[in-house]
Amino acid sequence: MAMDEGFVELRGIASRYGSTQVLNDINLSIAKGEFVALLGSSGCGKTTLLRLLAGFQTASAGEVMVRRRNMTAEPPHKRGMALVFQSYALWPHMTVAQNIGYGLKLRGAPRSKIAERVSAMQALLGLQGLEARKPSALSGGQRQRVALGRALAIDPEILLLDEPLSNLDARIRLTVRHELRALQKRLGITAVHVTHDREEAMVMADRIVILDAGRIAQAGTPEEVYNRPASAFVAAFMGAENVVPLSGTVDGEAFVIAEGPVNAAGSVALMARPLSTGSVEARFRPEAARLAPAGDVMAPGTGITFRGEVLAVSYPGGHWRHVVRLGDREIMADADRAFAPGDAVAVHVPAEALFLFSSPHQAAGSTNSRAMTSGKVSA
Repeated sequence: MAMDEGFVELRGIASRYGSTQVLNDINLSIAKGEFVALLGSSGCGKTTLLRLLAGFQTASAGEVMVRRRNMTAEPPHKRGMALVFQSYALWPHMTVAQNIGYGLKLRGAPRSKIAERVSAMQALLGLQGLEARKPSALSGGQRQRVALGRALAIDPEILLLDEPLSNLDARIRLTVRHELRALQKRLGITAVHVTHDREEAMVMADRIVILDAGRIAQAGTPEEVYNRPASAFVAAFMGAENVVPLSGTVDGEAFVIAEGPVNAAGSVALMARPLSTGSVEARFRPEAARLAPAGDVMAPGTGITFRGEVLAVSYPGGHWRHVVRLGDREIMADADRAFAPGDAVAVHVPAEALFLFSSPHQAAGSTNSRAMTSGKVSA
């Protein structure tokens, strides 16, 4: 899909509540027709950023640009945006048709136009025959569609979504997320979606912006942030929660991992981001590990092998998940068969699934630790 760069721009955005800095130096450019997910844990500033974009809060610094026009001081109704709230915020005393048409009514649209637009939204969202119902008589999925219809009825250029799927049960949420994404692509609307759900961001967004303590930790395509996390925080947030300390040396284009108390020696490619000689933090996902009986020979030069002992095993569905002790710490590893507690095992992580970062104490001593010491290794 061809997209015009810089349709929406956030330049140096900062926000504070009293002495608390909520957002700091946010710079983000969103293309026309792009679907961007703001992803992060509670309190990271993602909802504040969305409300600043919508005009419901005022930034303490920075500019909001839309179509190269400065919208920083403009009220919400002049920004060409519509916001779908987490709670849907439907009027309980109004019917479906009245709720959908509410924004048009506020704008003074004639009744005939409101009726025409409401009918079009009901057809678009599968709400035909429900126009006389009130929200209390609708399912969660139907209420979500009414809220979306109200937002779309005013024909916004930019659709802002504040965790609109979080109140739906898991089965309906899966269906609605795909419906919403398909609708956004069909209409060509620019969308900014706040969520704390990693999978939701991965399947819906063209680009994911991960926030950490009010700053952008990484922005990229779902594949980029998943396979090439820019920091240990991003790697952990994207599921690489297993962490094991290692040490090694830089040797040309390779990082040579020294044999340690729980790992065999290994060598992996540095790729584009060099690591520093010394201590490193290795991160990987449970599903990336391969379990084998201790002593099994793993193919050399394709990653790293740890030595451990199985502590517990469970079956979450589709695979067996093991808690494995590696020295003084525990990691999780999946396998297609169950190993028994007490079994000595080899845990092999292929290079393409292994993320190495300089250890925190080393990174703290470097002026460019985040930019230069983090990297994904690959065979």
